[in-house]
Amino acid sequence: MTKDSDSSSLIRLNIGGKKFCTTIDTLTHREPDSMLAAMFSGRHSICQDAEKGYVFLDRDGKHFRHILNWLRDGVVPTLKDSIYSELLREAEYYQLLVSVVGLMDGINAVLNKKREDEELDTELTRTDIIKCIQSDRVRFRGVNLSGLDLSKLDLSLVDFSYACLKNVFFSRANLQCAKFKDADAEGAIFHNATLRECEFTGANLRGALLPGADLKSANLQDACLIDSSFCQADLRSAHLQNADLTNANLEGAILEGANLKGAKLSNTNLKDANLQRAYLRQVNLRDTHLEGAKLDGANLLGATR
Repeated sequence: MTKDSDSSSLIRLNIGGKKFCTTIDTLTHREPDSMLAAMFSGRHSICQDAEKGYVFLDRDGKHFRHILNWLRDGVVPTLKDSIYSELLREAEYYQLLVSVVGLMDGINAVLNKKREDEELDTELTRTDIIKCIQSDRVRFRGVNLSGLDLSKLDLSLVDFSYACLKNVFFSRANLQCAKFKDADAEGAIFHNATLRECEFTGANLRGALLPGADLKSANLQDACLIDSSFCQADLRSAHLQNADLTNANLEGAILEGANLKGAKLSNTNLKDANLQRAYLRQVNLRDTHLEGAKLDGANLLGATR
């Protein structure tokens, strides 16, 4: 593709085997700083199938129609919560978050509205939480807080051990030194949250979103991190011993000095991650994506590659 490409020209896409047809203008206009806009801006060469003319992207294509419809008309689709969680992962991958209101912001707004409507069904509301954190030694051990919007709150030192935190929205919250021991935080959103020195020992964070989170010196030993996203997160000196990171996305994450002894890294995305001085001794890296990763000084003794 050249710089003089017509913005109305057709583009054929093959997303994980599903075929789509759109225009350059659709892919570049609404979210000009997204990955798709960068690909089709004319600044890069695109590899196409010589016979059929399709550009291939190795992603699950079942939600890409929602991505295209967002780029066309800017309307967030009406979906089940479980599908929204999957769509958030795709929106994160395509970096659809930098327009005035990106797709990720739009989805979160819809989910927040649902949480507000359903808040009466939980044991505590956001207002209750705000009242509680004004006192000392706050504990929510074993409490069901599923689906609450706790974004941007100061929840440092709060004890959430054994709590049910499914789909809780912790975006940009201050959770420094908070405790999540054995908590069920499946699908929780910690986007850009402060989680320094937090304890997640044995916690369930399956499918959780933690892009850009500050997890320096956090303890994630024995945690379930399957399908979770730590894209661009700061995990310096984090404890990840025996953590299950199967299918997790840590692209561009900082893992300098992190301890990954015994961690499961099957199909884990560590592209462009900083693993300098990380402890990877005897870890199985055979199915791990390490393209562009920095491994200077990493302990790889006995690691399988």
